[in-house]
Amino acid sequence: MQNDKTTLKDLSIFTSEAGGGVFGLLDHTTTHAGRDVLRRHVASPPDTYEALQELQDTVRFWTNHGHLWPTEISNGTLLMLEKFFESADSATAPRGLALNIGAFLQKIFNRNQYFFTEFSLTHLGDFLRGCEKLAGITGEPGVPALLKRELEAMQEELAHRLTPDLLKINKKTPYADQTRLSFRARREMKNTVYRLMHHYARLDAWQSMARATILHGWTFPVLQPSYPVTFKGTQLYHPLLPSPVAYDIAFSKEKNFLLLTGANMSGKTTFMRSIGVTALLAHLGMGVPAQTLEISFLQCLITNMHIEDDILKGESYFFAEVQRMKMTAERLLQRGPNLVLMDELFKGTNVHDACECTSAVMEGLLHRSGHLMILSTHLYEVAQQFADRREIQFAHFITEMAGDTFRFTYHLREGISNDRIGYKILQKEGVIELLKAG
Repeated sequence: MQNDKTTLKDLSIFTSEAGGGVFGLLDHTTTHAGRDVLRRHVASPPDTYEALQELQDTVRFWTNHGHLWPTEISNGTLLMLEKFFESADSATAPRGLALNIGAFLQKIFNRNQYFFTEFSLTHLGDFLRGCEKLAGITGEPGVPALLKRELEAMQEELAHRLTPDLLKINKKTPYADQTRLSFRARREMKNTVYRLMHHYARLDAWQSMARATILHGWTFPVLQPSYPVTFKGTQLYHPLLPSPVAYDIAFSKEKNFLLLTGANMSGKTTFMRSIGVTALLAHLGMGVPAQTLEISFLQCLITNMHIEDDILKGESYFFAEVQRMKMTAERLLQRGPNLVLMDELFKGTNVHDACECTSAVMEGLLHRSGHLMILSTHLYEVAQQFADRREIQFAHFITEMAGDTFRFTYHLREGISNDRIGYKILQKEGVIELLKAG
């Protein structure tokens, strides 16, 4: 699945706040390297159905075998190894007096080098032991193909001639032996260890998604080929909300377009974000915030939600909206189904133009039956114009009103809404009174 920075921003996948956004729910990595791999994976999910299936099998395996994850390796382990191998080029072979004086005198006369050598080899031994435990998982029953390939690659790297000696290192190992082994390891194992770190980071990202799936009580979706295009979810909700409302939603080739109506703040945008986040998580190979989900492999996830103007380019808000819609149209000409989420199109122009432009876009989109599309609008006239189209599902969010008061239920119902409460919100917040005061 492809997405872009605008889509990731619209769906609040990454935020500037530490631990924030959807990514914060997924990140249970044990190392910064694993976190970097996970971040890249979220931004660029698998690009084929087969690759996604393999990855889902791997993440599912870790949900059942999390106890096999090694505890010897931490982020400090990798940081120490990077520092250790950075000094490889300047390391000199130990000889003469440096090898003959005991550990006690080494601590006195060469204190920094003594502890650096001992500490580095301890971390290297821990790292290799952790990798050895991971590689041993290949003997477990039901190891998925993708995970098996990764673990076998680690096994090949661990076959280095120095590995047995490094695994034996402990506090009783003579300092002379530590010094010789430290020099040889930095000279001979740098590339090997860096490749092992790369494998470990990938595994760290995969087990992180498994942990998130378990921790949040998410469900693995049923993945289907791209065609016939389908999306069927029950009790689907937004994972960032503390008390979310869950929804049932179903698309098919015959009913591929959902038109959402309802008052401002009634829940339309949050609902679309729930769909987008769920689709993205499914394409990461992990569980999703839904009771059940059956979803086709999608080529792209495209959002048209919070468009921004560009003062440096001299582009107005409306022109930015048009450019985003142009990009969407170009994507829809490419091979494969897409999920398109459009929220209140053409807000940067007057109501008449917005109605005309939205209607024209809808008419064009309805010719694209191979995609899944959701459009929200508070333009009642647009919804009524397409009320007889069979390929469109109409749904609206209920706003309970009694006199001058109103309440958002966030419940989704079939049909078209003509709720208009913008002026009531203005009154309720006291804006009119403030403007008339004085």
